[in-house]
Amino acid sequence: MTNNRARIIAFHLPQFHPITENDEWWGKGFTEWTNVAKAKSLFPGHKQPYLPGDLGFYDLRLSETHHGQAELARRFGVEGFCYWHYWFAGRRLLERPVETMVSAKVDIKFALSWANQTWSGIWHGAPNRILMEQTYPGIEDYKAHFNALLPFFRDERYIRVGGKPLFCVYRPKDIPDTDVFVETWQDLARKNGLDGIFFVALRFLRESRTSELGYYDAVTTLRPTFRDHLAPQFLRRLLNNRKFKLAPNLHSYDKAVKTAFLGDYEDTFPCVATGWDNTPRSGRSGHVYFGSTPEKFGQHLRDAIQTLKNESDDRKIVFVRSWNEWAEGNIVEPCARYGDGYLQQIKNAISQPVP
Repeated sequence: MTNNRARIIAFHLPQFHPITENDEWWGKGFTEWTNVAKAKSLFPGHKQPYLPGDLGFYDLRLSETHHGQAELARRFGVEGFCYWHYWFAGRRLLERPVETMVSAKVDIKFALSWANQTWSGIWHGAPNRILMEQTYPGIEDYKAHFNALLPFFRDERYIRVGGKPLFCVYRPKDIPDTDVFVETWQDLARKNGLDGIFFVALRFLRESRTSELGYYDAVTTLRPTFRDHLAPQFLRRLLNNRKFKLAPNLHSYDKAVKTAFLGDYEDTFPCVATGWDNTPRSGRSGHVYFGSTPEKFGQHLRDAIQTLKNESDDRKIVFVRSWNEWAEGNIVEPCARYGDGYLQQIKNAISQPVP
């Protein structure tokens, strides 16, 4: 890239279509929209339900949905989507959306992020219920995993850094033999005519860059984190009242964004969030980042872009969490509340070259 502008890549949740497994676990026809539609306001000022705007309650099995999302992304300056990818020792789940997007020749760049964690009922009030366990059988499984994704890596739309396909790993420290995993993929990539894989490790705010992350080319720090950023004082006083004692955990979006990019950010791609509210999934045990608006998100994004001023053009990457995580309250898609306000902030923020 030569335009010296930030590359905006938005994480994309594929759970907006029914699958057999979700039918068995949660009931026939379950999708993320099931939780979104039944959400309720749990305290004064709690803006639920949080409903979609222009794109409506879409189905990601339909190519028309993907074309519509891509058109919006291009119009407002989002380079591409980073689809959450699920691989459980040879078994894939929720793979249909990205396959539909590719086969329908949708005009959008894309990448994949391996959500390598065990699926449980934690956000649905059943934390001890294991739905799909994440395991690491070893090198043969790593080879099978790579070969399953090779057609995507070869796609001309696949997002690259330094000529290498970008691939994110959600919990890199959970992989017991990270060196084997990374080196196996790098070897297979070169044998199949690629320059290698550009690995990005996802980590949380308080995690340090350990030796396990040293095998990766870069990291991104997921937002938000629940360990800091207590709710504004007036809300804490309100929730101390007996009437509201069962309100969810509240956090301050303002505090979160003010401290988001402190510290050493070498080889780190910043990640920005529009907010967080997972009460549609988990009710009163959920977490809410209170006070987000498109304008505050816009400043958050501009602060993130500032951290990239010393990076080469193709490494001026900002991850957005997320394009469409509706049941967790972090979206940039048009919504009934703000219209295309969050997307407009992205367009405004990238209108100028990185200083």
